Amino acid sequence: MLKIPKICVIEGDGIGKEVIPETVRILKEIGDFEFIYEHAGYECFKRCGDAIPEKTLKTAKECDAILFGAVSTPKLDETERKPYKSPILTLRKELDLYANVRPIHKLDNSDSSNNIDFIIIRENTEGLYSGVEYYDEEKELAISERHISKKGSKRIIKFAFEYAVKHHRKKVSCIHKSNILRITDGLFLNIFNEFKEKYKNEYNIEGNDYLVDATAMYILKSPQMFDVIVTTNLFGDILSDEASGLLGGLGLAPSANIGDNYGLFEPVHGSAPDIAGKGVANPIAAVLSASMMLYYLDMKEKSRLLKDAVKQVLAHKDITPDLGGNLKTKEVSDKIIEELRKIS
Repeated sequence: MLKIPKICVIEGDGIGKEVIPETVRILKEIGDFEFIYEHAGYECFKRCGDAIPEKTLKTAKECDAILFGAVSTPKLDETERKPYKSPILTLRKELDLYANVRPIHKLDNSDSSNNIDFIIIRENTEGLYSGVEYYDEEKELAISERHISKKGSKRIIKFAFEYAVKHHRKKVSCIHKSNILRITDGLFLNIFNEFKEKYKNEYNIEGNDYLVDATAMYILKSPQMFDVIVTTNLFGDILSDEASGLLGGLGLAPSANIGDNYGLFEPVHGSAPDIAGKGVANPIAAVLSASMMLYYLDMKEKSRLLKDAVKQVLAHKDITPDLGGNLKTKEVSDKIIEELRKIS
């Protein structure tokens, strides 16, 4: 008897409470899953004083995958009264989800000259997001520490090259700023160069590197020059948001957070309080994140079917207002389900 995958569902705040239920509805159409719902986010913080309760962490560790929505961040004066820890950063650290994978793939390829297809893989647990910040009263100086470890660099760079091997990619590009950040990014680049030689010799995968500021321009001007990008936490966060603009915006941008033992899948967009509750949030980023989750769960054919259904919906212009359409969140989900029934 086949094991039914157990999914921890965390809707979060804002439009997370709209796009994740629709994604679950679509997943129920495509297969059998056990969904276990837990709480995290700003509303949870206001309600119980903890943005991510221990029960949520416990459930996440007991499930086969986590489907995560979006969370809002409280104002600074609120966190002074009551300590706030980011749910997503906490999950990444607690579950050691060291690899953030963000595909930049243009699903509407009606213009063949604009075929965009590359992957941004960023280190997910250290860098400038290490969470080590303090204020020196005497110097009146705010300080944030950037941690780049040899262990963290090795495993994310190895992950990127192994991803290239597994998915038949031909090139891995290291993005850095080692001309200025000579010690931290210098370490990252040196380790990359060691792996570059190994994977060139064994798998004929090319390795090269670019400065992050130049890369920001290249992504807009010549995105076809990239295949797999590997970089540090902050750089990857910024570049992947920039790159999503090539696809049509964050409403089409999925992501995966992968570790050796756990996987968490979330749309790149935030909680979007300006449109929350209006029923117009784009569910496609969440649905594509679920497609990545299916692939992670070794349900590759179902992953492909779901992605193909989304492609058809986009081709037919069955879209929400952020993409120039007039459909509601639920109506787009209905269209995806219709396509699934046709192609399956």
